[in-house]
Amino acid sequence: MPRRKNPFPRRLYPAEMFGEPEIREMKGYRMETDYVEVECGCTHKWLGDTAGYLRVYKDGLFQINCNCSLGCKKVNLTPHEFERHSEKSGNWKSHIWVTIGENKVPLEETPLMNYYQLAPNEANHPARLKFHRDEFVRCSRCEKERRFRLRSKKECRAHHDAVANRRWKCGDPPHDKITCEDAEERAASKRSRGCRSPFCKGCPKCVCFGCLKCRFLDCSCRTCVDYVGNAEP
Repeated sequence: MPRRKNPFPRRLYPAEMFGEPEIREMKGYRMETDYVEVECGCTHKWLGDTAGYLRVYKDGLFQINCNCSLGCKKVNLTPHEFERHSEKSGNWKSHIWVTIGENKVPLEETPLMNYYQLAPNEANHPARLKFHRDEFVRCSRCEKERRFRLRSKKECRAHHDAVANRRWKCGDPPHDKITCEDAEERAASKRSRGCRSPFCKGCPKCVCFGCLKCRFLDCSCRTCVDYVGNAEP
């Protein structure tokens, strides 16, 4: 008889998850019940090093407690917040480092990044600086285009759902107060969708190719599934 599958899979402890020898060689390595902790830092060209303690939890959450001075009370920082606290900005995966032997190794070159998960860090993820320009959706009944503003996650979700709904029409959320009898926006006003250039038809400054504001973990459409599966931390 085939062996029956255990409905209660064996729980993995940190010692089993973070078993790479390279992790154990990191300065400040400490193993706890639900996370592993190592010393980390971020170097500014003129201000020098900012030290901290990086905690990598079993669910993939990354948090940093700053140790830049005795009076610093910054705890539970996201890697992005720790980077900004160090007066740096850009790519935290390459700016934040850990010490292995005598070398400062960027996080992106260590096995710690194998445990980073998008979902646990979503609530702490910094708002992307990418600007979302206004978009238009055509009514399935009167064929007039209606403007969708994408300033917040809620507005992005409303536009996302409207695009997915082939039967979307005037009067459906979020345009509850608009009917098919209302006039369509003039072509001159549609030309500028939010970009600083009035002649822009879609440049990298105003077209977002995917971020946590306009892509959704609970959506099963191919666009969101591909983003969540391929998104960099």
